[in-house]
Amino acid sequence: MRRVHPIERESYRILRGMVDLSHLGPLGRAVAERVIHASADPEYAESLVLDEPALQGGVDALRRDAPVVTDVGMVAAGITARETLCFVSDPRAGKLSEGLGITRSAAGFWLAAEKVGDGAVWVVGNAPTALFWLLETDICPALVIGLPVGFVGAAESKEALLDSDLPGVANRGPKGGSAVAAAALNALIYYEEEDARDG
Repeated sequence: MRRVHPIERESYRILRGMVDLSHLGPLGRAVAERVIHASADPEYAESLVLDEPALQGGVDALRRDAPVVTDVGMVAAGITARETLCFVSDPRAGKLSEGLGITRSAAGFWLAAEKVGDGAVWVVGNAPTALFWLLETDICPALVIGLPVGFVGAAESKEALLDSDLPGVANRGPKGGSAVAAAALNALIYYEEEDARDG
């Protein structure tokens, strides 16, 4: 079981006094709390779009040891309790990127899709282009955590995810990032042990 430092425990106590997440289900609250904790940004309480059945599907996939695919290494680095797949630095991604005129992150997702197929958990914290690419494929993910950051395409890619039929986690607007995306996945990984500890 993961050890929780007293500073982290106190941080969550303060957070719970600042934001009201009672309108969310238990998994939604877990994700929102961890995202707000990682970013120190209470606005995520309003901008996150969290669907309890979609989150449960993600938890079930993680229990089955489904692959976890990330768009960039920084997202992978924040997910310490699970192995992840990230092909953005793979030389093949560079060649695909040049040959197809797509970003390395999108090319990395292309390579990952060939390896994992359906049922994986996909985590985007940096590259809207990777999220757009995923939405244009026939891949059937168990869950897509789409929290890219930026002023070019980030908000639009998240709206596209929310408008799609894919089970997803996203927020509205340009905010996001690697730490936030990793935090959302970590919330699902740690959910059961933290729920047992808090209960």
